[in-house]
Amino acid sequence: MCFTVNVNIIREELEERYGAELIDHDKYRPSYYYHAYSLPLLPVVFSGEPAGLRLMRWGLIPSWAADENEAREIMMKTFNARSETVSTKPAFRDAFSSGRCLVPVRGFFEWQQMGGRKIPWYITLRDEEIFSLAGICDRWALQGGMTIDTFSVVTTRANELMAEIHNTKKRMPVILPASAEKIWLREGVEAETLVPLMQPVAAEMLGAHTVSPLITNVRADRNRPELIMPYNYPVQGTLF
Repeated sequence: MCFTVNVNIIREELEERYGAELIDHDKYRPSYYYHAYSLPLLPVVFSGEPAGLRLMRWGLIPSWAADENEAREIMMKTFNARSETVSTKPAFRDAFSSGRCLVPVRGFFEWQQMGGRKIPWYITLRDEEIFSLAGICDRWALQGGMTIDTFSVVTTRANELMAEIHNTKKRMPVILPASAEKIWLREGVEAETLVPLMQPVAAEMLGAHTVSPLITNVRADRNRPELIMPYNYPVQGTLF
């Protein structure tokens, strides 16, 4: 799964990394902590507009949602799309076919079950300060002509490292190497070409360390650099 990310990336860094202009940049707020359940607006690169970065709401609403109640109910269940079923599930298949996107992050967080505790970890891509998660997106039209752009992060089975960290669900986001980004965004590409891109990256490509319980303190300001700093817990696990 992937519900919590670090998108502490300023506009200029985004535009340089993706060679694109951030649309509505005045509404963008970089942060060390974004959680899907807060339905944040995050920058994505959309396959239909490879020259532009657009802010989209996390939690995909398919274009066929009948009304606001249905849209709200669906988006709370679509933060992630499983790679194994993204091309066939009704909520995702149209977006997978024609609405693939890149979700820029510096890293993401996951929790390891250790006895009766959950230990938070921070995961990055080695040698890449900013990298792309594979996403799918869609546009939903409200009454009155307004539209909402939303996205989901595609997940896959965990690699060896992530299977030890996320040791309950054993899932991880699909991380796209820079060389695969244009293929993921290419319009009209066959599903058979996309399947290999949705495999887990090699474990040695990732960096990971435990982080402070600050991340679970809902009353604290979690948009702080301390959130991603290494933190050692008294009881050491296999990866500590």
